[in-house]
Amino acid sequence: QAQFIESGGGFVTAGDSLRLSCVPFETNFKTLSMGWFRRPPGGDREFVAGIIWRAGMIDYTDDVKGRFTISGDSAKNQTFLQMNSLKPEDTAVYYCAAARDRPLMWDFWGQGTQVVVSS
Repeated sequence: QAQFIESGGGFVTAGDSLRLSCVPFETNFKTLSMGWFRRPPGGDREFVAGIIWRAGMIDYTDDVKGRFTISGDSAKNQTFLQMNSLKPEDTAVYYCAAARDRPLMWDFWGQGTQVVVSS
């Protein structure tokens, strides 16, 4: 079972920045797309950002547009999420996701990294 490992979460103050990383562990396939999701305290998992490698398409949820930037390396199955101007409402566990068979059909998930933004 392929795995992806996130890192870069932490405890920050509103206005600060964090950079999340997602790298593969024991994968032997190419991803078609990768993305980031988050689960806020007491809430449901929600889409944050995604990238389709071949098409070069990138999408963000409205809440993070202009503040977050997704990037990555398709050859290495890695993705990163630069998060600027963090707000308390960005507090969540952030998950990396990867699609192997169809773009945006998420086959694999990371374990998550905690982000806490204090006011």
